[in-house]
Parts: sequence; structure tokens; C-alpha cells
Amino acid sequence: MRLNIDAVEARISEGDPLPPEHDRLACGSSPLSLNALYREHSARLRRYFAGRASRNDTDDLVQETFARLAGAKARNSAAIEQPRAYVNRIACNLLREQARFAARRSAALHVSDEDVQLAGADPVAHLESRDMIARLEHAMARMKPATREIFMAHRLDGYTYCEIAERTGLSVKGVEKHICKAIVIVNRAMRGR
Repeated sequence: MRLNIDAVEARISEGDPLPPEHDRLACGSSPLSLNALYREHSARLRRYFAGRASRNDTDDLVQETFARLAGAKARNSAAIEQPRAYVNRIACNLLREQARFAARRSAALHVSDEDVQLAGADPVAHLESRDMIARLEHAMARMKPATREIFMAHRLDGYTYCEIAERTGLSVKGVEKHICKAIVIVNRAMRGR
């Protein structure tokens, strides 16, 4: 099938209104309209684009394919031998252009790791942490040895009051009193008293 792009436009001068057949392209001896080409190939092109591009872009790519085919009428005086192959080539080129554009856009957004200042440790947070540890060590030093051991067994080792009572020979109430004393000392130290 041969598509003669310039057949209709040769008879129209620049100021003349376009006739109703302005979207017809001559294919060999029979005219072929863009509408007929669209009806014949649009579903196939949608499937083609859906598998290779974003689903949101599918309809736009189909429309752009036929817009370029219609634009070929104005630019080309040579006849197109196979309109289906021409449409396929336009579709393939559109995908290539889209990929090139995406590559340029992502390259423009890329920031080299040498250009980025990596965030180091926050010096203020480091000083605060060191100060809090010093206060906690001071509070632990102020505790009686039995209170410190009971507090550490509960808070660090995860023993329950009953388990600590069994190990130390104290009652559960006695363990609770030691824990309360330790908490008061730690709270005072953390507040800076």
C-alpha cells in the first residue's frame, strides 16, 4: 500500500479553506483517511505503549503518533509505501525520545557525592549526651552500694522485684524502697541539683 502525502495539498492554495477530505492521504490509487488509520492502529499502539511507557502517557503517545503522521503530509512530498510501518517507526521514535528526555532529566537531578556535605555527629547533642552520662555516673556514685546493685539489677539486667528479693534476702517492700531511693537520686542529678 502506497501513501501519497502531497496529492491533496497540491490542489489547495494557501488562502483556500480546507475541503472535507483534507485528512485523506492517497495510498496507491485509493485515498486513506487519517481517521481510518487511527481506527485501524490506535488500539494496537495503545497496547504497544502500555507495555513500554507509563499508563498515564499511553493516550498522549498515540495522539502524538498520529499528529506526526498528519504533519508528515505537510513536510513530505514523497509517497509512503507502508503506512503501518511508518506509524510503527513514529511510535518507536517517540519512545526513544521519551527515554532520552528522562535520562537527561535524571542526569540533571543527579548530585555527586563529592558535592554533598555529609551530616556529621551533632556536636551539641554529643556534649549533652556526655553531660548526661557524667551526671548519671555521679548519681550512681552517691548511692549506697546495696541501693546501686538493686537499681542496676532491675534497670539494666531486667530482674523483677521478686527475683531481686530472692537473691538479696530482702522483702519485696525493701527492694521497692531501694529502687525509690535510687530514682530520687538519679532525678535530682539529672536536674542538676
